[in-house]
Amino acid sequence: MIIKMLHVGPLQTNCYIVGCEETKEGAIIDPGGDAKRILAEVERLGLKIKYVINTHGHFDHTLANKEVVEATGAPLAIHSADASMLTQGGGAFFFGIIGKASPPADVTLGEGQVLALGQIELQVLHTPGHSPGSICLYSEDEGVLFDGDVLFNMGMGRYDLPGGSYRVLMDSIQRLLALPDETTVYPGHGPATTIGRERRGNPFLS
Repeated sequence: MIIKMLHVGPLQTNCYIVGCEETKEGAIIDPGGDAKRILAEVERLGLKIKYVINTHGHFDHTLANKEVVEATGAPLAIHSADASMLTQGGGAFFFGIIGKASPPADVTLGEGQVLALGQIELQVLHTPGHSPGSICLYSEDEGVLFDGDVLFNMGMGRYDLPGGSYRVLMDSIQRLLALPDETTVYPGHGPATTIGRERRGNPFLS
C-alpha cells in the first residue's frame, strides 16, 4: 500500500495520499491546503485518483478540495452528517480564518461503506464526537487506520466545537481501541501511532 503524508494548510493538517501499488488507483484524504504540493506528489507517485475524501468537514481538512477535485476529476466524499459544512466554511470563522468554498459532496458516506482502490479496501467507520460526521477509514488487510481528528498520538480530538460531544467522542475512541494492537493509526495532526500504544499509554484515556 502506498501511503504519503504531507503537512498542509494553516494548521499543518496531515493530508494522506494513498494508493494500490499494483493498479495505481488512489485517494487523497483531507486536502487541507497547498493543492499544488498535493497534486505534484500525486503525479510523482503516478496515481490515478479515484476519490477525494474528507474525514470530516472542518476547514483545515477541506481547504484544497476545490483545486484537487477540479484537477483530478475525482468525486468528493464525506459523511452525510458533515456534508453541509463544505459550503459553510467548515468553521473557519471560529479561528479568524476565511475558509475557501468547497464544492458540495459527490458521494455521502455512511457506516460500513467500503471504498475500493484497486486491491485496497477502505472501510468507513462512523466515529462522531469531534464532529457529527467524523469518519475513520480502516483497512483490515493492511492494518492501517486513517482517523482524522478522533484519536491522536497520546491525545484525542477536540469536542468543544459545534456538534462536538465528549461522551460521543469517547465512545468512538473506545470502538477504535477494540481494533488489533498492531493497527497503525494515521491521525489528522501529529505523528502516527498504534492502537496498542494508545490503549496502554494515552493519558486522556486512563
